Amino acid sequence: MELPNRSYIDSLCRGDKAFEERLLTVIKTEFPSEKEVYYNALKAKNLAEIAEAIHKLKHKISILGLEKGYALAAQYENEILDENFDHSQSFEKILDSMTEYLKTL
Repeated sequence: MELPNRSYIDSLCRGDKAFEERLLTVIKTEFPSEKEVYYNALKAKNLAEIAEAIHKLKHKISILGLEKGYALAAQYENEILDENFDHSQSFEKILDSMTEYLKTL
């Protein structure tokens, strides 16, 4: 399984520690609430809200270097509106790995 990493963050920040800290603060602040919105929408079976939550989360997936995860999230976002939940478990594993990774930063 693909693991979160700092490769994109490092290339984006190019050594600017202040920018890196701001970026990480935004991710650490927004990710938990966006993840909660996803799970609440999933529980309520609100397809539009699920898709919107996936859309927001997929950008953080990308920032944490999860290229395959981003592709899966994009596919899941498109399929969810057709009530296709086939990628939910894989997507949620990505969210779990991100949660654990963010604890280390």
